[in-house]
Amino acid sequence: MHIDSNDVFWMVPVAQHAVEVDFDEARARLRVNGLRVFDDHDIVNSLTFGLGFPGNTGGLTLPPIPPVAPVRATVSFDVEWNGGGATTEIHNSAQSFKGSFLSTGATIKWSVEQPGFRFESETPPVPGRNLVSVLGREQNGAFFI
Repeated sequence: MHIDSNDVFWMVPVAQHAVEVDFDEARARLRVNGLRVFDDHDIVNSLTFGLGFPGNTGGLTLPPIPPVAPVRATVSFDVEWNGGGATTEIHNSAQSFKGSFLSTGATIKWSVEQPGFRFESETPPVPGRNLVSVLGREQNGAFFI
């Protein structure tokens, strides 16, 4: 994802109806269709506004990453979390943070389209490919009670 003009990246607002959550039933769903985004090719070009990375700098031995200009793209995805497992409660007053986190299963159906390229994940999604999924409720910062 592209860095926004307010320096926020990898976060975009979605319509309220795109999100459904029933924490007590260990179910949630996020459905977005046709979201316009920038494809920055890789994280380095996302963080450098398409300038890439020259490689060996400041004594670090890193491979160079060529510059790639961002391209407009459209993504759609349907993420479902379902089924409860272990629950973890965290309360850290020093950091003004608390939350309940529930281990779940999840599936993702995802596609992207840009000029000359289209990709779609396998259909239907295979739940067994999921390694870790978590649903959580948290309070932090000004919302910490």
